[in-house]
Amino acid sequence: MTRVGWDEESYLELVRRACFVCELLAGNPDYPHHVAHRDERAVVFLSKFPFMWGHLLVAPVEHREHVIGDFPPADYLALQRVLHAAGTALTAVVPTERLYVLSLGSQQGNRHAHWHLAPLPPGVPYEEQQFAAFSAERGPYRFPDRDLAGLAAELGRRLRAILVD
Repeated sequence: MTRVGWDEESYLELVRRACFVCELLAGNPDYPHHVAHRDERAVVFLSKFPFMWGHLLVAPVEHREHVIGDFPPADYLALQRVLHAAGTALTAVVPTERLYVLSLGSQQGNRHAHWHLAPLPPGVPYEEQQFAAFSAERGPYRFPDRDLAGLAAELGRRLRAILVD
């Protein structure tokens, strides 16, 4: 695993240029991600800027911006079922001491509602956990593309099995 420097200027330009989730769903090659699962309601994909091995995002297929206000309760609960299934699949595949679940974004960038699922590996010193685990100073990891593709495929298989029940 190799950490790469955080290029904040390029990141901000990318997330403000267009909706990264909508562009991913449209197949725009400027917004590549490894998709583990997609159905009519949700998409689950690996983070382009992972701070941990297995860092996933879960987003509604329909463009919605507010994680509570833009969802009728039934839609929100259905999406949370996908989030729960994704977390269950993820922690079955990736050794996890604690699964972090966050909703990040802003009306100024990354507007499409989405949740991050980030599996903290066992044994990470406490000082390097929680907010420190997402430190821009440390930068995200760069993983081999073939490893990411394999992980996405395995997570997709497990997700489909969970969601069928």
